Amino acid sequence: MPRFHVLALRAALAVACLLPFATAHAADYPTRPVRIIVAYPPGGATDILARLFGAWFSQKLGQQFFIENRPGAGNNIGTDVAIKAAPDGYTLLLANPANTINASLYKHLTFNFLHDTVPIGNFVRVPNVMEVNPAVPAKTVAEFIAYAKANPGKVNMASSGNGTSIHLSGMLFMNMTGVRMQHIPYKGSAPAVVDLLAGQVQVMFDNLPSSIGHIRAGKLRALAVTTAVRSPELPDVPTVGDTVPGYEASAFFGLVAPKGTPRAVVDKLNALINEGLKDPGIRAKLKKLGGIPMPGTPEDFGKMLADETAKWEKVVHAANLSIE
Repeated sequence: MPRFHVLALRAALAVACLLPFATAHAADYPTRPVRIIVAYPPGGATDILARLFGAWFSQKLGQQFFIENRPGAGNNIGTDVAIKAAPDGYTLLLANPANTINASLYKHLTFNFLHDTVPIGNFVRVPNVMEVNPAVPAKTVAEFIAYAKANPGKVNMASSGNGTSIHLSGMLFMNMTGVRMQHIPYKGSAPAVVDLLAGQVQVMFDNLPSSIGHIRAGKLRALAVTTAVRSPELPDVPTVGDTVPGYEASAFFGLVAPKGTPRAVVDKLNALINEGLKDPGIRAKLKKLGGIPMPGTPEDFGKMLADETAKWEKVVHAANLSIE
């Protein structure tokens, strides 16, 4: 038999021998604790949703899914740690809009998010909410625009970091209204909200889950949501687009893993995500946070990630934004 035929036969036999082990690996997975990396401090929307689904996975799979907060560099530190981890299903990343924005915003990333990860599943899509400290006199988007233009250099806009959906939602607002605000980036939504509550900054386009409690308590004033339609959880709050035609932005949260993670593990986790999104307890918590469940396949989530990357690339280029 020719040598190349022998080598091909050996390779085929090797793959055939490995298949039962791969199947067994997926069936047994996980056999030890799994970490979900959140690239922000505790308390923000990304962290809240990671803990919600981490508890669900732990309950269903009998192993602890623990949250490891790795904030910094606009989400890039945690993402880099996750991508460089072993692709065995024991390190996962809570993906969020910053992952799709940073691809065009940062010039010298050490990774390519779409290429270096595998999508597992989307959890939820949520609006951002344009909110102000109650000391700001504006009670509508139109009043805020007039206030900001009348007070140049005096309005500070907080965000959860450069390149986040919170940052870009504010930049989109400035581009479309001509308003100029000073951007103050934080290492996550939670510390930014703390300063907004204290009046150190005046406005923020926060992810709804991390601010809705403060809005309901009257500690922050919601001027508008950033989606094309109103949020069922804030039915009396208009959209930014009602005042600024064409404005739309929203945030997503889902799970990805390092490239090379076994497909059987991806499918097992995806099935659990979809099961969780049907669970009355989880659905009630997501509703309370203002989120819309987004069940689907890994391929559905992958397409959404690609679409979001293309969408925000246009915004980044239009705003002439760049971070070294």
